[in-house]
Amino acid sequence: MLGRTLRVPLLRKVAEAWPWWLLLLALVGVRLSKGAGFMDAYALLSRPFWPGSAQSEWLRSAQQLQDQASLLQLQRDNQRLRGMLALDRSGAGRVSAPVISREPGGWWQQLELGKGSVEGIRAGDPVLAPGGLIGRVSSVTPSTARVQLLTDSGSRLGVWVARVQRHGLLVGQGTARPRLQFLEKDTGVRPGDVITTSPASTLVPPNLLVGVVQSVNEELAPAPDAAVQLSAPVDAVDWVQVVTR
Repeated sequence: MLGRTLRVPLLRKVAEAWPWWLLLLALVGVRLSKGAGFMDAYALLSRPFWPGSAQSEWLRSAQQLQDQASLLQLQRDNQRLRGMLALDRSGAGRVSAPVISREPGGWWQQLELGKGSVEGIRAGDPVLAPGGLIGRVSSVTPSTARVQLLTDSGSRLGVWVARVQRHGLLVGQGTARPRLQFLEKDTGVRPGDVITTSPASTLVPPNLLVGVVQSVNEELAPAPDAAVQLSAPVDAVDWVQVVTR
């Protein structure tokens, strides 16, 4: 009778502790299954928040755009490096130099090179970039040189339009496109005409590529002028070649 009395309170305590037994069983189950049950439950609960077909398509499109942009940048870098290599392989009397600085307020006026008089650069020397002439050296120090760009408002350069056999004066405007001024009224110049340095030039080598006529203002008096797109990317150039004399 006494043994039965002791077993009843013991069974009652065991029954009252069922939450702890349940927790113990759950922990043992997690231990044995290595958390697979929790991961399945998490996947089931989070499934409504997974990307649908539309979201997946957006992600694929974004990845494709990123890949295309990267490929285009690589192609541009390759083209730029090829242009720099072509400049560096040019003949004697030319000094390759890096662009080391620009003034934010004078983006179309001037730039500074990382080589100077020690390398034989002097004021007045023509400066080439991949694509053609971009300006002339305006001042030098032993280790640097400042370049006045063709787009500078103080720049003046005699040029030649070969198709119509006409001379003109290329005048900087402080913007991306300088103006080509003529002396004659009827020039015959039209958009697409190629502009080079004058064959009679003594300040710069003759027949250097300068740019292309973009538009012509025939109504201007006393003679028309034209907007010129330079053939060299003045705004993006980072390496040039100075033609020393």
